[in-house]
Amino acid sequence: MNRIKILEVTGGSIADEAGIEPGDILLSINGKAVKDIFDYRLFLACENVLVEVEKKDGSILRIDIEKDEDEDIGLLFENPLMDKERHCRNKCIFCFIDQLPRGMRKSLYYKDDDVRLSFLFGNYVTMTNIDHDELNRIIKHRLSPVNVSVHTTNPELRVYMMGNKNAGDVLSKMKLLAEGGISLNAQIVLCRGINDGTELDKTLDDLSGLIPSLKSVSVVPIGLTRFRDNLPQIRPYDKKSALSVISQVEEWQRNFKKRTGSRIVFLADEWYLMTGTRLPEYEHYEDFPQLENGVGMVPLLIQEFSDALQSGKKPYKKGTVSIATGTSSFSTISMLAKQAENHYPGVKVHVYPIINEFFGNTVTVTGLLTGMDIYTQLKEKPLGDRLLLCSTMFRAGTCIFLDDMSLDKLSGLLNIRAVKVENNGEALLDAITVMP
Repeated sequence: MNRIKILEVTGGSIADEAGIEPGDILLSINGKAVKDIFDYRLFLACENVLVEVEKKDGSILRIDIEKDEDEDIGLLFENPLMDKERHCRNKCIFCFIDQLPRGMRKSLYYKDDDVRLSFLFGNYVTMTNIDHDELNRIIKHRLSPVNVSVHTTNPELRVYMMGNKNAGDVLSKMKLLAEGGISLNAQIVLCRGINDGTELDKTLDDLSGLIPSLKSVSVVPIGLTRFRDNLPQIRPYDKKSALSVISQVEEWQRNFKKRTGSRIVFLADEWYLMTGTRLPEYEHYEDFPQLENGVGMVPLLIQEFSDALQSGKKPYKKGTVSIATGTSSFSTISMLAKQAENHYPGVKVHVYPIINEFFGNTVTVTGLLTGMDIYTQLKEKPLGDRLLLCSTMFRAGTCIFLDDMSLDKLSGLLNIRAVKVENNGEALLDAITVMP
């Protein structure tokens, strides 16, 4: 029997009123052992529920619950999956984790590939470790959407790219889910000369057969660090090759828009930034279905910043602030800084592009900057009253950079107040102007 420790009980919830407490152990629901979060959601999806809990003193509490079918009872668990996490069994030629240097914290080297994390947190999964029984379980539980790292629908090419003999049947698995009423999102990491060009056309054509279950596709350029010893040689995209990708995908967007009313496929912002091409307008991204893959993040930031500026002047503090950003975002952040200066007289903003020496200068995004790179490149710069740093630079829920330097340590080294700023336009404007 799977003994599942309860971490938290929502105040005023059904579980709270029934006397369930943090630290208690969930034993069963309706007499059935709970294997994982899938079972938990399914077993609770009825109006009459019998919950069996072991109290901290060892006594057994059995609770008969009457509730609405879709009503939650208010339990949070120490392990959100309620089971062991499934790790990645692939050896992808483009894997970013395989391009990390040695000596970083252990958690950075862990690769998850668990479809339950797709449902819970929006993670993308390769489906190489999912059999048809598991697919049918997803359909039975109505766990939707499922986010799939596709990369290519060419079976032989996908086996090569993912280093897994079980990788070739992704399209048939997605078709089964689609036929079962499960919504799908797809991701394509594009590798120059490998799965682009005609292979990309084939992949998008194959995926189009999954519409309307297929809701969106992102096309993301491969990230290459300087730590690729003993890994397959892959050329980075240059301006000419990236422009070709933009043109190709824009044609597919026009076709999908005409056919379905949605563009379906979206390009990561990085394609536009690396070519100096103007990013599409905010409306282009529809409901921003691929935001976590870097699709539409810059236009959304610009729109949020503009909305915050237009909402009316708030009390502000005159002074000088600095912003450290990745090289790909430098022009955008500089533009927003200038708008803030024009809107708030007496406010001065320095924007500094940080070259990623840690991973290599081919890595240009803000979220992969390290504390030491920021320190070494800003230690001789005028920084003003405080230094603003985007929250994407830090481990989730912490103020720790990828190289394990803390925000406090960076503040001490630079002798300035360093501030973690949430990744949205309103928060950035507030951090620049600082409410007195």
